[in-house]
Amino acid sequence: MAALGSIGGKLYRGEVSVEFVGRQRLWYTISGVILAVSAVALIVFGLNFSVDFKGGSVYQFAAGSSTISQVRQTVSGAGGGDDAIVQKITPLGGGGAKWQVQTHPLTVKQQNSVQNAISQKFGVRDNEIAVTAIGASWGSQISQKAAEALIAFLIVIVIYLSIAFEWKMAVAALIALAHDIVITIGVYALAHFQVSPASVIGLLTILGYSLYDTVVVFDKVRENTAGLLASSRSTYSQAANQALNQTLVRSINTSIIALLPVASILFVGAGFLGAGELKDLALVLFVGMLSGTYSSICIATPVLADLKEREPQYKALAKRVQLRASGGRAAQRAAAKAAAAKPASGRGGRKPADAAEDTDLAAAGPRDTEPDVIDQTADEAADTDAETSGEPVAAAASQPSARSGPRPGPRQQPRRTSAAKRRPSGKKRRR
Repeated sequence: MAALGSIGGKLYRGEVSVEFVGRQRLWYTISGVILAVSAVALIVFGLNFSVDFKGGSVYQFAAGSSTISQVRQTVSGAGGGDDAIVQKITPLGGGGAKWQVQTHPLTVKQQNSVQNAISQKFGVRDNEIAVTAIGASWGSQISQKAAEALIAFLIVIVIYLSIAFEWKMAVAALIALAHDIVITIGVYALAHFQVSPASVIGLLTILGYSLYDTVVVFDKVRENTAGLLASSRSTYSQAANQALNQTLVRSINTSIIALLPVASILFVGAGFLGAGELKDLALVLFVGMLSGTYSSICIATPVLADLKEREPQYKALAKRVQLRASGGRAAQRAAAKAAAAKPASGRGGRKPADAAEDTDLAAAGPRDTEPDVIDQTADEAADTDAETSGEPVAAAASQPSARSGPRPGPRQQPRRTSAAKRRPSGKKRRR
């Protein structure tokens, strides 16, 4: 745990960075393959709706020592149809295992026929067989209400994100939510899991969970990109990637903590206890949370960065950052070439310390020089010329120095020549 905390601190401070936004093509390819498989499974296999959506009759009775094939043959022979779904469940309140048989909508005569066949075949009294009949109209109403709830949820999300953040963040969040919905539905179609009202509730739950994780990342992105256009330190994609790294450990910890109880309900409750409704709810939660965690990190923020990088001001910012980075690299290459061209030591060469000083100067760029700074050697040469030619020293001192260009080392301060200090102006030195 201490190691995980140290990694989180390094990610937050930028000492360690994982590239998410820069690898958006990889994430888009992975998601595209998964979405394609989900779409094919949905078209080929379709969804297995429960009787709550398509209508039908449900029979529950004590399991005893009978088998699934015996129950199916009995129901089919009594007019229940060959498409009957037989499941062995364990009620949460106890009482032993039971058979649950779902059939298509039956008439009253067919319902009584199936009930009598079950009673005679398995020795169960009529009052011990629970029969529930759901009409097709009720199932269509449930389907319509579920679709309306999903659409209303998405509309509210778009409005909220557009007001709290901006519309491009709302678009990116919607793309991530659609990604989670299609993948979850595709898993149900591929595995032929039954879609019940509990599944719809779980789907709405995971959409809210995925949106929560995405909003946390977007809030950090907004904080990192505030005032970004006024500088040339990083592009929008780089700032967004930093925000992802700063919230990465939080997202992972939240997902793990949320998945542990869901996994226990799914594998322990459904696998050992055979809980029907809990299994439907836990299954959609487990699949959706995994997909939501992935989409909030690898889909939502990269999509947002792609949308923002298309804006003219962020295109200009990217060019400035690139120009600044290329200038720094060019200075480093020039410094390396200058250091390699000069001998490190030897006769007539410069010392290693001088070479290192030249490297630092080349990397730092040209230094500012002042025109009134006169070298001491140039002063002495000017005095000598003035004495030989008979010209005033002041005139010699006014001549520009023969040596020009930047000198390594600390900047010298302007000073008066030594000759001007020793004698008055206009007088010659006696020989």
